[in-house]
Amino acid sequence: MSNITITKEEIQAIYPKVAATIADALACDEDKVKADASLINDLGAESIDFLDIVFRLERAFKVKIPRGKIVEEARGPLTEDQFQSNGMVTDAGVARLREFLSEVPADRIKSPLKAAEIPRLFTVETFAKMVIRQQKAAPQA
Repeated sequence: MSNITITKEEIQAIYPKVAATIADALACDEDKVKADASLINDLGAESIDFLDIVFRLERAFKVKIPRGKIVEEARGPLTEDQFQSNGMVTDAGVARLREFLSEVPADRIKSPLKAAEIPRLFTVETFAKMVIRQQKAAPQA
């Protein structure tokens, strides 16, 4: 599942719609919604907004995005204990996040990192990749 390759072209193809959806959900100007913008730090999203954004993306792209899916996929092959310990992401977990969230500038993903802070890393492109992953995972009828 996590071995799905996503090309820049695929991201560019859906990006305008993802950006518009996120701008709509956050009631912000679309020109602020850059690919590498952190939804929380740059666009002022709160965790409740993530649910709204996911719901809107599901509707816009006719995909199902299971709750908690990004964090679960970000963990990849690592067990919960390998990924985090006492609420802190392990070094192996940080390395895995850098790989999985390749669209996030690496300097934003550094130890020590609280597991609860992972959503702060998510960018507009993270959500675009999530939509593409779900499209590829569930072929449309």
